[in-house]
Amino acid sequence: MGLYANFKQYPLRYSDFDFKDELKLSSLLSLAQESAGASADELGFGYSVLKPRSLGFLVVHTYCELRRAVGLGETLTVETWPLPPRHVIFERDYRVTDSAGSEVAAMASRWCLADLNTFSLLPPEALGSAHARCPYRDEKAVEVPKWKLPRISQGDPVRSLHIENSHTDHYLHANNAQYADFFLDCFSQEELKKRKISAFQIAYVKQLKAGDTAEFFREDGERDCLLEARAGGELCTAMRLYFA
Repeated sequence: MGLYANFKQYPLRYSDFDFKDELKLSSLLSLAQESAGASADELGFGYSVLKPRSLGFLVVHTYCELRRAVGLGETLTVETWPLPPRHVIFERDYRVTDSAGSEVAAMASRWCLADLNTFSLLPPEALGSAHARCPYRDEKAVEVPKWKLPRISQGDPVRSLHIENSHTDHYLHANNAQYADFFLDCFSQEELKKRKISAFQIAYVKQLKAGDTAEFFREDGERDCLLEARAGGELCTAMRLYFA
């Protein structure tokens, strides 16, 4: 028997693309989220199984390297698999390929299993027999330089955003894919036209819910950019963009 992986094919839609006719980062994150859900369903710990127990998986980190821009009319295949969990950290990697089988993106993610009533973090054993029989796979799709992102030291917010119902998902918080759009809106179109994103990393620290107001901060480096979303002065989410 071969190593476990879930393969899911996605014909891309016009709404998946930005003003440059390139696949949006938020759309790529949505594909990863869909594939993670399909894989969890296969392995016996999907949303429909966990919801009645008031349990849920929450993503806490994502790192992605982009091999090339994806254009209109393409169909992508997302391959995903879970890695052996450590303490309360569950890892999942993804390999994204085009119709010719060439890799267009590679992703790594970290998740936590939470009790949705108390938001306490739970070990893999809370999954019961599904954990015991899960065919975890050691292979990494991509090596993460460092999971911890540096903090932005100072500066004024560059924009603010009131979180609305349309931003939230079934966990009643802003969906992880939405943050890519939130952060890229800290740039002008002219800035994004001149720069090519080669990789990005997002750390999810605290939930943003409908009614919250997030302030966004930005700190530019020579080949990268740090961004933060804060609510009430507290860090909620951070992103690092790497430019080619």
